[in-house]
Amino acid sequence: MASSTSTDKHTPLTDQAVTDAADTSAAADSDTEKVVVEGQSRTSASGKLSGLRQKPIIVQQLLTGGALVILLVVVAVLSWRLMDKSDDYSALEQTRANEARAEQVALDYAVGAASMNFQDPAEWQNRLTAGTTPELADRLRKASTSMEQLIKPMQWTSSSEKLTAKVQSERDGVYQVAAFVSVLTKNVQAPAGIESTATYRMTIDSNNDWVISEISGIPTSLGGGSGPK
Repeated sequence: MASSTSTDKHTPLTDQAVTDAADTSAAADSDTEKVVVEGQSRTSASGKLSGLRQKPIIVQQLLTGGALVILLVVVAVLSWRLMDKSDDYSALEQTRANEARAEQVALDYAVGAASMNFQDPAEWQNRLTAGTTPELADRLRKASTSMEQLIKPMQWTSSSEKLTAKVQSERDGVYQVAAFVSVLTKNVQAPAGIESTATYRMTIDSNNDWVISEISGIPTSLGGGSGPK
């Protein structure tokens, strides 16, 4: 009986097979590297694209911030200029108000000083000294007492109306003012009355409650000449 022996035969690898296998592995590695490189390239490209997309946003933010700063500077400058002009306007208005008050004080005094009645010289004397300093009031009182010797015999009466007053100068709150009043004078020599204009120039101190510290005038109602000084 014949027996057969079965044996495993291993075919030895030839050089060509080894070479082919190496080429296949290299190709696979190459493909893998390409995939990795392409993936990195895509990632890099995606990053660059993302950066390009972000840059306009950053630039826009910078521009917006710069515009806001410029706007704030412009608003600050305009506000400062408006406040400066407002201060100048307020100062001008205060100056005008002070001048108007000085003129009103002068005009009120002139009207009172130019009005008199020989039958009541004391009342005229009170008006003549009203709103003046004690020193000036004393001088005016003495002058009016002396004038009574002329007023009573001539039966002197006069009435006055405001014309105008004007500030001529100002220094440290002290005003030089000229006041003009229309006067109608009657006496025994002119019973019908004589119209004239009396001019009073006075110094008014706004620092001392707008008191009159000095006065000079041309009281035409008293026949001309210089008034009390």
